[in-house]
Amino acid sequence: MRYILSAVTLVALTLLALPARAALQITDDHGVVVNFERSPQRIVSLLPSLAETVCELGQCQRLVGVDRYTNWPASVKALPQVGGGLDPNIEVIVALRPDVVLMATSSRAGERLRALGIKVVALEPKTHADVQRVLLKIGQLLEVPDAQKIWRAIDAAVMAAAQSLPAGVRGTRVYFEVNPGPYAAGERSFIGETLTRLGAKNIVPASLGPFPKLNPEYIVRADPDLIMVGQRSVDGMAQRPGWMSMRAMRGQHLCVFPVDASDALVRPGPRMAEGARLMARCLAEKAPGAQAAKGTGR
Repeated sequence: MRYILSAVTLVALTLLALPARAALQITDDHGVVVNFERSPQRIVSLLPSLAETVCELGQCQRLVGVDRYTNWPASVKALPQVGGGLDPNIEVIVALRPDVVLMATSSRAGERLRALGIKVVALEPKTHADVQRVLLKIGQLLEVPDAQKIWRAIDAAVMAAAQSLPAGVRGTRVYFEVNPGPYAAGERSFIGETLTRLGAKNIVPASLGPFPKLNPEYIVRADPDLIMVGQRSVDGMAQRPGWMSMRAMRGQHLCVFPVDASDALVRPGPRMAEGARLMARCLAEKAPGAQAAKGTGR
């Protein structure tokens, strides 16, 4: 009997000595630590770039609901929509029984969802470094081991877009309009960072913030060489006072991106490389320096 008890005690002590499986912990952009017993299998996303990141990590099948603006990849269009990202329909989210809700830090829904016992992770990428950080953090949450490899591929593609450009376009002064207001992408925005990596010069300095609302006269005075704008924003641009006097408008140094391309450009997520290629193509085709080089046959 004593031998049997000793054996049982030994087994018990051995089991206690085994390292317990570490709980999955994620610290979100509010500094809140969120604990999970296991990697979440049912995810609601309230920000397009976060849903795109989940899919880029090969885990699209875990999404059970998205906000009304999430539309890429095509498969997410079949998912239930839970309203806007800032103020979604809480009842619809609860009915989807998510293991976690991914949302922007600016969303007002976090406190209400937590009060209902739903785990929330608030993440909001705004720069290239943020895109990398959020990709790796969601990779950690979903237990995807090769998230860093995916980031390296994105970063390398941005670098390749920059290297594809002719020397004549470097230093092109660019105005990138995000939406009518006009709201611009400044040097501090992820779009501005991409322009810098492409060798372009942003007419909106970092001191004005990442996405400032500008007086249209400011843009006229800055007189950019090239304008980048989405199809949603271009209507009425030529009628703005003084705009047809700008060299970009006079010389048709203007890139108008269709809706699908605009989404890739203005969302700080895994399609950042696609955005870089779109901007590089615009510079190569529409920048005065590129057109001058073509005109001389160089």
